[in-house]
Amino acid sequence: MRIVSLLPSATEIVCVLGRRESLVARSHECDWPEDVASLPVVTRPRLDVRGSSREIHERVTGLAGTAGGVYALDGEAIRALAPTHVVTQAQCDVCAVGLGDVERALAGWPVRPAVAALHPSDLSAVIEDIRRTGTFLEAAGPAERAIDRMRARFDAVRRASGEGPRPRVACLEWTDPLMGAGNWIPELVRIAGGEPVLGVAGRHSDWISAEDLRRADPDVIVVIPCGFDLDRAAAELRALAGRPELADLRAMRTGRAFAADGNAYFNRPGPRLADSAEILGEILAAAPSRRGAAWRSLEDVCGSS
Repeated sequence: MRIVSLLPSATEIVCVLGRRESLVARSHECDWPEDVASLPVVTRPRLDVRGSSREIHERVTGLAGTAGGVYALDGEAIRALAPTHVVTQAQCDVCAVGLGDVERALAGWPVRPAVAALHPSDLSAVIEDIRRTGTFLEAAGPAERAIDRMRARFDAVRRASGEGPRPRVACLEWTDPLMGAGNWIPELVRIAGGEPVLGVAGRHSDWISAEDLRRADPDVIVVIPCGFDLDRAAAELRALAGRPELADLRAMRTGRAFAADGNAYFNRPGPRLADSAEILGEILAAAPSRRGAAWRSLEDVCGSS
């Protein structure tokens, strides 16, 4: 078995299933477990991924509808690696190489590898993707054990959150322009003891306006920009806190605005969504276990007022 994984969550799933030694290539974004860094990289972005959320949004918008899309796939490199299995996604063309890119790259191969496309719309779909990948890679038993571990960790977070009042939580998947996080994020908020606003489970994340955020006036804001690590998320929170029209939001006034590592956790629909639920649980309970490593408060980012 020779596996090419074309998105980070798939790489993590493959490794959890015990197939790390079968991986022969990865995407440019696959960075966990850390030892996958030694694998050949067969994708690259067609735009500069450095800069603010506004700058990246404008670059992505400029590429929309153009030939080739946001990412380039090195079909010749993949062919030289002779994979038997390819794992890709059919969820978001902005987030990673998609199924259409893979189909075009494999066109004309005399013997095509088997292809699996993940489609993680909510937590149940993430779990089903792990199960389907287990079947695809002949690792059904490890898949069920991985699912059981995730569910046990979700249950532990639910129990820890208790039965008290549930704060209204807005998770922002992008900040300029604003985007309310959907898909599996609202479910993670509920697991952690919050009530999600500005995002619907099972639906793509939606663009929102500053007025939408003002009307919602959440108790807690968590900034988790897609593809941004903690430092970049913290910079986005700092910029958000500096917007005059948002200064009187309840979360800003009470210091209950946070930045978290979306790239490593929240935006990866795989095993580490259990970590994401735990991180949200810490944020809502003001428990500092991963503070500084996985999340930061408004005070951490901007200093005390």
